[in-house]
Amino acid sequence: MAWNSHVLTTGRMDGMIVNNDVRIRSHVCKTYRGHRQEVCGLKWSASGQQLASGGNDNLVHVWDMSKASSNSPTQWIHRLEDHTSAVKALAWCPFQSNLLASGGGGGDRTIKFWNIHTGACLNSVDTGSQVCALLWNKNERELLSSHGFTQNQLILWKYPSMVKMAEIMGHTSRVLHMAQSPDGCTVASAAGDETLRFWNVFGVPEVAKPAPKVHQEPFSHLNRIR
Repeated sequence: MAWNSHVLTTGRMDGMIVNNDVRIRSHVCKTYRGHRQEVCGLKWSASGQQLASGGNDNLVHVWDMSKASSNSPTQWIHRLEDHTSAVKALAWCPFQSNLLASGGGGGDRTIKFWNIHTGACLNSVDTGSQVCALLWNKNERELLSSHGFTQNQLILWKYPSMVKMAEIMGHTSRVLHMAQSPDGCTVASAAGDETLRFWNVFGVPEVAKPAPKVHQEPFSHLNRIR
């Protein structure tokens, strides 16, 4: 499921994606059909105009809200076929609107970066384990990934170099979901071990110092006469 203002988007076992307007009784307002199997992940872009979906068919689709129709299923604008396992992890970049990150399951183990304007794969990084969730740092150019078999860890990456900055252990089962606090500093992770853990992984953002006040003499803006 994924929220977009008053619309709750849901993915079904049969591959159908449905927009539900929660304000009205006849809530189904748009449908998207492209996946051949269960929908595993959904994520709306910050603008609310583009939707990314990942499926058990190893596909990532990108849909455009402006091309959606209430009368017939909407056609995707990109079908991304490079993953070799189910795609659950999706994350839109907060500082580059056309950049989407996706993570593959146990048979794939990669994080891929996509240019949504062209549909091109910009980079692919082998993480060594199942990718369950992805989360961008709101304040720095960093990406956090959560994993399943074998170590059930969280990994902090520097973007775009994808240098591994930290590896965080604690969960004993795959880390299925992550959520970021409003200030962007704390991350909550939920795993199959039935625990919810909070991590200060992104740190406190630097606050810009205010410019020092200059105390001017009275009438300093006027020319002096000698």
